Formats: sequence, C-alpha cells, structure tokens
Amino acid sequence: MTVTTTASGPVEGAIPAPLTGPGFGSYRADEVAWLLTDLSGVDLEGDIATREAAVQSGRAHYAESLPVEYQPDAAYRELFETVLAGTADRLARAVGVVTELVLAERSAAGPPVLASLARAGTPVGILMRRWAQRRHGVDLPHYAVSIVRDRGIDRVALAHLAAHHDPASVVFVDGWTGKGAITRELTAALREVARDGGPVFSDDLAVLADPGHCARTFGTRDDFLIASACLNSTVSGLVSRTVLNPRLLRPDQFHGAKYYRELADQDVSNRLLDRVAERFDAVAPAVVTDLESVRHGDRSMTFAGWAAVERIADEYGIGSVNFVKPGVGETTRVLLRRVPERILVRDPDDPDLAHLRLLAADRGVPLEVVPDLPYSSVGLVRQLPTVSGEG
Repeated sequence: MTVTTTASGPVEGAIPAPLTGPGFGSYRADEVAWLLTDLSGVDLEGDIATREAAVQSGRAHYAESLPVEYQPDAAYRELFETVLAGTADRLARAVGVVTELVLAERSAAGPPVLASLARAGTPVGILMRRWAQRRHGVDLPHYAVSIVRDRGIDRVALAHLAAHHDPASVVFVDGWTGKGAITRELTAALREVARDGGPVFSDDLAVLADPGHCARTFGTRDDFLIASACLNSTVSGLVSRTVLNPRLLRPDQFHGAKYYRELADQDVSNRLLDRVAERFDAVAPAVVTDLESVRHGDRSMTFAGWAAVERIADEYGIGSVNFVKPGVGETTRVLLRRVPERILVRDPDDPDLAHLRLLAADRGVPLEVVPDLPYSSVGLVRQLPTVSGEG
C-alpha cells in the first residue's frame, strides 16, 4: 500500500478496494460495497458493563472496541417477524418518499451515489437503491462508509468516493435521527475535509425518519419503529458496528468492522429487504401523496430533538446529553448494547414499543410513562462512577 496522506486524507497512490458479499457480509455484491477493513479475525468484543465503564471514564473511545452482540430469545425474534409484517408498508412509503426527494433534488451532477452510514444506514441505502431500480429503472451506486462521533468520517472512504464519482453526486444516507449528533458530526467532518483542500461533499443527510428535525431530506418525521433497529448485525448484513482503533488500522486503511459469519442461521437481513421491497408497488399511490405533503411542508432543520434532550437531561440530573438517546430506534440500541438506567415511554400500550417492553423486562430495566414526552420513547444510559461525558 502506497498512499500519501495529508490532513484532508489520502491524495495519491492506491486506495483500498471495497469489500462485498459473500466474502464480507450477507448482502449481495451489487447492492452495497463496504468501504471498510475486514477485522473479522480480531477479538474486539468486551463485556457490555466493562466496556461501558471504560468509555464513560475516558479510558477508551466507544469506536475502539465492540460490545458483545446481544442475541434475543425466540420470543423476541418472533416479535421481530410480527413487527416486520406490521410495518412493511410504512417502511416502504418512507423509502419511496426519501428516494423520490433524492432523485428530484440531487441529480444535477448525474445519478445520485448513495453513501450509507454504516451500519444503520446500510439497509436503508439498499432499499432506496431498490426503489430507484423498480420505479425508475435507475441503478444507483451504493457504498457503506463509517462515521464516528468525535472522530469524524472515514477520509479514506471519502477519497475512494471522490476517485470514482463526482463528490457533488454523493448523498449520505442514515436510518433515522435522534437528537442530531451524527448530523452535526457529518457537517463538521465534511467542512473540515473541504477546508483542508479535500473534495467537497454535501452534508444534506437523507434519512427514513427525522423525529429530531435534524435533516431536510426525509421520508417522514414521525417517530415510528423501523424494523432494522430491532436487532444488531443479524438485520444489518451480519456486519458489526464500525471500529476506529489506531492500534489495528493504519491511516491509509478504511475504518474497520467484523463479519459475523457464525450468525448466518439467525440472519434476517435480506428477509427484511425483500418484505419491504415487495410492498413498493402497493404503496406507490400513497408515496405520491406523502411526497407532496413533505415538499410543501416545513422541512427546516430546527434540531428540536437536541433541545428536548437537553430538557430531559436537566430534569433527570444527567450530566451529558450523550446519555440521553431519543426515539424508538435509539432506545432500542440502548437496550441492545448499552447499560440502561431506565426507559421513558409516552404511551405504554403503543404497539411500536412492544419489543422495548420485552427487552426491558429481559434486562430488568424499568419503564417510566411520561405522557408529554416529545418522542415515542427515550433511553437513558446509566451513568457510572467517574464519568467524563463520553457515551
């Protein structure tokens, strides 16, 4: 590898090749190219509580290691199937709206290039690509890239994108917004790259759901359950969270991730994609109506979610907004891979929260009903002794 790097990232020499299935991940090679380094052979997982203590104390960054992936029981996996069946139309409509917005507004530099933020954004990127194929006969290139809070976006990945596509055509994709931390991270990181003389990318993040009002390109602003949030790698192509650990990765390498081949018998990644995609034609008329509503509605980015999180943190005596995870997707993540303190819910009987009730009961986490909660649910991470604000 002979890559010259500067503050703006690699500028010459060989850039790593993407990873694709079936060698890496369970998604088809034509559906996503992972701009990641394969760390499957590295022991990166640690006990959730031990890892949480290290991160909160400042002794480690969350992206340097991985939590042991929580594997739910049969009842929870059955519930996932129920959730998927019940939400496929809603997901398909949101996919249709956000894809139509991207095609209409981000095609000036040619067909958009989707760059999903691994890993939550990757199923969304694949579904957007499928919608564009099925409804418009357009094949959109799709890559998965890593972004790490407090560390920025993978600059080697950006160099790869810029070497193969017009940066103006690249659209970053994620699943949902919470309080807007990743939205802000993306904007700051891309500005820094451009300021350092690197390629100029748009920070107009496209998401399925934007309950935090942190994006202007979205399928909906409702805080509803996106089925891909219910599980970990087994609904994300069997790929782990991304890893940025300088002891394992050189500056000329992509950020890393693991491929959990051993979980293949539990993998529902492609089943989710197929179930949602098979509803595209049926929801197409509703997408036309939803699209007009979004286009003529208020799409301003108020970051109302961030303000709400600050109020919740103050009310519960939480020292950092990093310990407040708003929205049903983020709440699920708290239960799957953090040390939860409690879960706040607006409506305890909301069917979108059935999986949270199961997970909370399994882990012994209390649920507190807050009728005026601005989100369907909020997860509070337990603050451990000697907290530095990381988390």
